[in-house]
Amino acid sequence: MSIKTDIRPVTYLKSKAADLLAQVNETHRHVVITQNGEPKAVLQDLDSFQEMKKALTMMKLIYHSESAIKEGKTSTHEEVFSELEQRLQINE
Repeated sequence: MSIKTDIRPVTYLKSKAADLLAQVNETHRHVVITQNGEPKAVLQDLDSFQEMKKALTMMKLIYHSESAIKEGKTSTHEEVFSELEQRLQINE
């Protein structure tokens, strides 16, 4: 992160929104927007945002899976396939 290019006051955003959008889309680095000298928001390109959301979703899945394993909430693949077969037979 470059302090000069990656942190901008809200007044800069107001006057140079198109430039900031071009910057984040070109560099794929977020820009921190400040108001009264304090960080208040982050401007980020759409691709980076979507990748971040995917990564967070994967981290949540891993967290919940690890929790289930610790609590003993697991099934063998034989148990899973047996249950699926039973459900499919019921629905026929």
